[in-house]
Amino acid sequence: MRIGHGYDAHRFCEGDSLALGGIRVPFDRAFLAHSDGDVLIHALIDALFGAAGEADIGAHYPPSDERYRGISSCLLLADARDCLKKRGFRVEYADMTVIAQKPKLKDYLPAMREKLASVLEIPPDRINIKATTEENMGFTGRGEGISAHAVCLLAEDGRE
Repeated sequence: MRIGHGYDAHRFCEGDSLALGGIRVPFDRAFLAHSDGDVLIHALIDALFGAAGEADIGAHYPPSDERYRGISSCLLLADARDCLKKRGFRVEYADMTVIAQKPKLKDYLPAMREKLASVLEIPPDRINIKATTEENMGFTGRGEGISAHAVCLLAEDGRE
């Protein structure tokens, strides 16, 4: 078994929704990012790559590469999943926390869980997503952006 941790943060810009956990969340802003800016998926990808002993998300999908401009982070997660499978890893569990003052995310968490489980090709009960605020402290508390943490557990095929 291997464990990995990931973190990501993006500031807001003008827009009308957020890509978060693989779904669209209605909001009066969007993420300022090269891809769709899905901080939850980016943190998860970093956790997965970290558990596998790989370089971080930026090394695999550099923001300087135009192929990734505006790309859905679900496509990046599917690619990361395939990379790990080729190396003999499978996702056992992922636990994530989104830190956002706004928007309120409680009602969107089940759909995010289903979407991420689908992309990772694992049962939804192997995914947990929580949302919290920072009580108006820091950049997320001031409503300047959103951050996310992810922890995952990988198993190596043929090993426990």
